[in-house]
Amino acid sequence: MGGRLLVTGSAGRVGRLLRPRLARPDRELRLLDLARQEPAAPGETLIEGDLTDPGTLARAVANVDAVLHLAAYPVERSWADLQRLNVDGTRTVLEAAREAGVRRVLLASTIHAAGFYPKGDPLPATVPARPDTYYGWSKAAVESLGSLYADRFGMSVFALRIGACFATPLSASLLDVWMSPDDCARLVEACLVTDRTGYQVLWGISRNTRRWLSLAEGEQIGYHPRDDSETYADSLPRGNSIALDRLGGFFCEHPLGEPL
Repeated sequence: MGGRLLVTGSAGRVGRLLRPRLARPDRELRLLDLARQEPAAPGETLIEGDLTDPGTLARAVANVDAVLHLAAYPVERSWADLQRLNVDGTRTVLEAAREAGVRRVLLASTIHAAGFYPKGDPLPATVPARPDTYYGWSKAAVESLGSLYADRFGMSVFALRIGACFATPLSASLLDVWMSPDDCARLVEACLVTDRTGYQVLWGISRNTRRWLSLAEGEQIGYHPRDDSETYADSLPRGNSIALDRLGGFFCEHPLGEPL
């Protein structure tokens, strides 16, 4: 899909990884963040502003074809912080999109929205939320908001339960849930062009040898990841051994509300 794509949180870690990978000759990228960003390349428009400000969002979504909402605190924070940015901010984004007539929104969720599931048989992307932290709860709330706006207003909303999205896996404990930046871009592109409508939850992981999260739902909309964390397995540290029997790993033991 070409056209105009608004990316919130474009100065964040995942936003920086995706920015060059989402660039296309027929696409305008609108990049929204409160933090300073790298200078705009051809085909990019930078917008500086607060995610929770309805006026900023109204200007940002004007005449766009889709929204990729990445902006959030990505780890455990205080309840108030997570409520303000992750939950209230997402509602502001969805409401601005609705008022502007934007029909397609991609919401960055996280595996931590389902962090208390035990590792084992392939886990469908459609399983109900089992958050492991206030952070995980905030993303479960984001998913629920996406479902509400899809059902009530006929929008197509994709909640992407993203795993460990880094250039390479950080430790052996993340080999099952790693997502390469290239595969992350492939998932975004699949959501932008699929004919699937309504609300959909998808796991955001690569085609890892050790995966136990289902890729079936993603494949149904055209997401076919190519990378495998096993490439890096022999060179990685063992990582944190706490609560590794659950999807959320050490998040399942981290004190609630204590910033990471």
